[in-house]
Amino acid sequence: MTNTTALTRLTLTDFRNYAGLRLDMSAPVIALTGHNGAGKTNLLEAISLLAPGRGLRGVGFDELARQGGAETWAIASELGTTSGPVSLGTGWSGLGEATAQTRLVLIDGQVQRSSNALGQYMRILWLTPAMDRLFAGPASDRRRFLDRMVAAFDPEHGSRVAVFERVMRERNLLLEDPRSDPAWLGSLEAHMAEAAVAIAAARLMATEALQHHINDGRASSAFPWGEIAIAGEIEGQLADHPALRIEDEYRTMLADSRKIDRAAGRTLRGPHRSDLIVTHGPKNMPADLCSTGEQKALLIGLILAQARAVKAEARHAPLLLLDEVAAHLDAARRASLFESLSAIGCQSWMTGTDAELFEKAHVAVFHVEAGRISER
Repeated sequence: MTNTTALTRLTLTDFRNYAGLRLDMSAPVIALTGHNGAGKTNLLEAISLLAPGRGLRGVGFDELARQGGAETWAIASELGTTSGPVSLGTGWSGLGEATAQTRLVLIDGQVQRSSNALGQYMRILWLTPAMDRLFAGPASDRRRFLDRMVAAFDPEHGSRVAVFERVMRERNLLLEDPRSDPAWLGSLEAHMAEAAVAIAAARLMATEALQHHINDGRASSAFPWGEIAIAGEIEGQLADHPALRIEDEYRTMLADSRKIDRAAGRTLRGPHRSDLIVTHGPKNMPADLCSTGEQKALLIGLILAQARAVKAEARHAPLLLLDEVAAHLDAARRASLFESLSAIGCQSWMTGTDAELFEKAHVAVFHVEAGRISER
């Protein structure tokens, strides 16, 4: 049986523009309506922090505290799962060893070593207006999108990426010293090679699973289907050669590239340079050449397929956070979106300034105003 997870209660304290909030809900699809600046996206951001990582805005945790508040924040939640209720909580105080990049995480009242533990209970996918130009923007944005997608299948993926990036920074710093210890550099490069191959392999497995579910839904979806691929040196090599061979070759390449990387001030080759390539399937056109509206529709289709894939492949239904997703859709595609969310069967949260967008859908609608919420 697929593990279906849904929020049944959410409590915020001094988070963004919420001094205090307790929200109880039972509906599978929830819409938050209200004027711009009311706090709709802030609520989605709070939910996104119940999964590993830094949330849908990716800001430092010190930026999330309410202005004029106690300079701390806390999020508590109750989940309904097929295994019974689970309590998840997270917060930041700025005290002790806390920094802008670290937060406290609790599961059923027990303090966890890191936010990675949340991945055992929560897989969260999101779509925000900032992602509308994902296909036309820098490769780094698509790579982050790709790695969030992979982490929804495999919660350990984020840890592998973090390890690779940390060790790469250490190597870059060590290369700045011409007298740096070759043995220590070799040790760092071995760690990088091991993490790099694991990252690339996880990306390939996740994109293969996603493409399978994209293909399965092509005939029934009102949104355009996409062809996805990874443009990456290590990912490309893994398609034809054993992982151990690629790991050895990448470690050797790093050693041979020390002089070039020292001159550049950074590591020039590796999984941190990979890119996600998306093609608009019906038009056989690169996504970055499509119109803004086509890119938006393609991205929605990709997120819906990803939700289906995670539910089927990871046996753990994700939560969907869709910020201002319906406003620019025509009536037919809006209806198709609501039907798709219902069919996927995972809890979905949407926002919009116009409550009329959700009137004909089977959606629980809450009105948000100045950090307060009421059910319509």
